[in-house]
Amino acid sequence: MAGSNEVNVSESKVCSLFCCDSGVVVTFCTEIEISPEDDPAEELALILMKSGEVLLKPFDEYNFSSSQTVVPLNTWVLISNFKVTYNLLRRPDGSFDRHLAEFFDRKVPANASPVNGVVSFDIVLDRLSHLLARVYRPAPDLADGELPQKALLSELQKPPSPNPFPVIIFFHGGSFAHSSSNSSIYDSLCRRFVTLCGGAVVISINYRRSPEFRYPCAYDDGWTALKWASSEPWLRSGKDAKLRVFLAGDSSGGNIAHHVAVRAVESGIHISGNILVNPLFGGNRRTESELKLDGKYFVVLKERDWYWKAFLPEGADRDHPACNPFGPNGVKLDGLPFPRSLLVVASLDPTQEWQLAYADGLKNAGHEVRLIYREKATIGFYLLPNTNHHHEVMEEIKDFVKSNLIVSTNAAD
Repeated sequence: MAGSNEVNVSESKVCSLFCCDSGVVVTFCTEIEISPEDDPAEELALILMKSGEVLLKPFDEYNFSSSQTVVPLNTWVLISNFKVTYNLLRRPDGSFDRHLAEFFDRKVPANASPVNGVVSFDIVLDRLSHLLARVYRPAPDLADGELPQKALLSELQKPPSPNPFPVIIFFHGGSFAHSSSNSSIYDSLCRRFVTLCGGAVVISINYRRSPEFRYPCAYDDGWTALKWASSEPWLRSGKDAKLRVFLAGDSSGGNIAHHVAVRAVESGIHISGNILVNPLFGGNRRTESELKLDGKYFVVLKERDWYWKAFLPEGADRDHPACNPFGPNGVKLDGLPFPRSLLVVASLDPTQEWQLAYADGLKNAGHEVRLIYREKATIGFYLLPNTNHHHEVMEEIKDFVKSNLIVSTNAAD
């Protein structure tokens, strides 16, 4: 492969994939079976390559070396692997190799057996749109106080506590195109939220993804999920039997959480709080941080542009309200009972100025927003529990949920 960025792959499996100063180095094998658990890099899972030519982007295009100075090695490997594999999935004509994407995405099944006190199960929210969700909750206790080896679905759909508990509807990231509710990295994150937020029920939504399903499909699925949660008696808690629901998401999931919250307040559904981590917003103009950080710290603007074009309606630009909620075409939130928001921004995310503009938009409309600005943090820092950024932001999320759960309970009393 020396001297060339192109390799011809024919029914091969990847034995190893790593980056060096000259580019992306891939070693192929044809007969060796590899288990994802055998690879020391958490997300370098088994990759099945299609026949044909694959163009591996030069390393310098992403300036991955700059990221190595601010993130731990396992985080660098995780996100770098995402970036390299994502470039094998996008096509110049705007289409996307969904079949290959499923091979890239390391998934885990739901598990009704307790793991660290948390169980999970999958459920169909809407058969017409094939909308699924993965539900995480504290493991139910037996009469003698012991945890069951495996809980029955009937036991899982009972309130985890007689006291008020939070219900967190979570939307995964992936620029509207990647990942799913059963992706390993998000399965781990949602399990963490259950214990972090005092025995929460977390509902991770497997929303439809672009470019096969453009705007507003992801928002429609989020709205369907919220209405489903509102109709489930076992998700209500406290003396008032009230749903105490939070909307949360990272990257594109944070964008979805905002737009579902707008529908909720317009329809009279109370949201206890919004949690947006590195939410994906943008606009037509290029900001100073976009120009300064383009191609550094894992983010390339032309790739972000591809995802917006794949998600937005045909012919729409980035000032569409889905991308730029407080832009020239945005929905006015003045006077609406919009929920309190927790907004997490990383200083090395090129789109940070759009996130900060979002915070200003909420404040100007008279709404509360707690801004957590993390210096020297990149996108995805919250995915692995290996930095102070991760642990301190998790504590902020914990405190936000706890305080707004109390506010919601006191308001009901």
